Amino acid sequence: MENMEKVVYLDNAATTPCAPEALEMMVKALSGACGNPSSHYSVGYEAKEFVDTGRAQVAKAINASPAELFFTSCGSEADNWAVKGTAFTKARQNKKHLITSAFEHHAIMHSMAALERMGFEVTYIKPTAEGYIRPEDVEAAIRPDTALVSIMMANNEIGTIQPIKEIAEVAHKHGVWMHTDAVQAVGAIPVDVKELGVDMLSMSAHKFNGPKGMGALYCRKGVWPQNLIDGGSQEARHRAGTENVAGIAAMGKALEIATAHLDERMAHESELRDYVIDRILKNIPEARLNGGRSPRLPNNVNISFPGLEGETILLDLDMHGICASTGSACNSDSLDPSHVLLSIGVPEEIGHGSMRFTFGPQNTMEEAKYLCDVLEEVIPRRRAMSCMWLQGQNTARQFSLKGEQ
Repeated sequence: MENMEKVVYLDNAATTPCAPEALEMMVKALSGACGNPSSHYSVGYEAKEFVDTGRAQVAKAINASPAELFFTSCGSEADNWAVKGTAFTKARQNKKHLITSAFEHHAIMHSMAALERMGFEVTYIKPTAEGYIRPEDVEAAIRPDTALVSIMMANNEIGTIQPIKEIAEVAHKHGVWMHTDAVQAVGAIPVDVKELGVDMLSMSAHKFNGPKGMGALYCRKGVWPQNLIDGGSQEARHRAGTENVAGIAAMGKALEIATAHLDERMAHESELRDYVIDRILKNIPEARLNGGRSPRLPNNVNISFPGLEGETILLDLDMHGICASTGSACNSDSLDPSHVLLSIGVPEEIGHGSMRFTFGPQNTMEEAKYLCDVLEEVIPRRRAMSCMWLQGQNTARQFSLKGEQ
C-alpha cells in the first residue's frame, strides 16, 4: 500500500491547527499593540481594545455577557479554578463535598484528588456502559454539604455528550453550583450557557483552531469561585497577571470563525465519523466502538481492536503518515489502560487496544477512506503476529455477549 504524500492529521481532540485568520490577528496584536492593557495612554488603550474585542467574541459565541468571561492560560487552569475556587469558597459555609464523574479529564480528576488530600470529600459518578452520566445518579449523590457538581459536557476520549442542562437543573434544585468542562464542546457543537443553565464553564482555544496557551472560564453573574492567582487587578480582580493580548485576540477570532460555520462543520465531520465507524465495524472482526453513537461529538471515533496494543497500531499508522491517538494527549505517555474506558466497563485487555480518531474541518473523505484502508491492512497483519490475539478474541466475544444481555 502506498503512503499518502501528506500527513493525515486525525488527532484534533488533542489540538487543532491554528486558523490562518487567528494567526493573522495574533501577529497584528503582537506587532502593533505593544502597551499594557491596564495602562492609561494610547498604546495601552490599543492593547485593551484587542482584549475587549476578543472577550466580546468569545462571550457572544456561548451567549454570555463579556463581564462573565475570564481569560486563563488554558482549559486546565480554568478547570482548576472552577473546582478548587468553589471548594475553598463553599468550605466557609461548611460545604466540603463535591460531585464529579469517574471519566473526567485529568484536570478535573487530579483537582478533585488534591482536594481530597486537603480533607474534602468527592463522589465519583459511574457512567453507563454507553458513556453517559444520568441526572438521577447525580441527584442521588447530592448531600446537604455538597458544594459543587462538575460534569464534563463532552468526553475527551469517547466523545459522548452529557445531559448538562438536566444535571444543572438537579444541582440548582438543591442549591448547588454547577460547572462543566466544555473544552471538547466549545467550537465543536452549539454551546449556550443560558440554555444549559450552568454556573461555570471551561474552554480552551487550541481545541477550536485558536492558539495554545489560552483558555477561559465563564462564571455566571453572582458566582465567584475564590481566586487561584492573586496579584494585580486584571480580569476584574479575579485572575491576576498581564493579559495575553495576542492570545486573547486570536482566541476570539478563532471561535468567531468556528461558530459562524458550525452547522456545516458538524455535518462534514459527522459524515467522516460515521463512514469510519461503519466500515471498521463491518470489515475488522471483533472491533468495538467505545461510547454510544448518539449523542456523540461529530468528529469522534474511539474503537478497540482486541488482541493488540494501541501503541503498536499508533506506530504503524505513523509509518503510513496518519496521526492519531490511543486516548487523551494529556496522558499519552502512560501505558495504563484509559480510566475512561475502564469506567464504562471495558476490560483491560480490550482497553489496551483502543484508538481515537478525531476529525477537523480540514479532513476529507479521501483521508477517511485511506485510514480505513490502512487499518484493514495493519490490524490483520499485526494480529497474525500477536500471541495476545486468541485471548483478546475470546475476551471480546465474552464482553459482546455480556453487553447484549
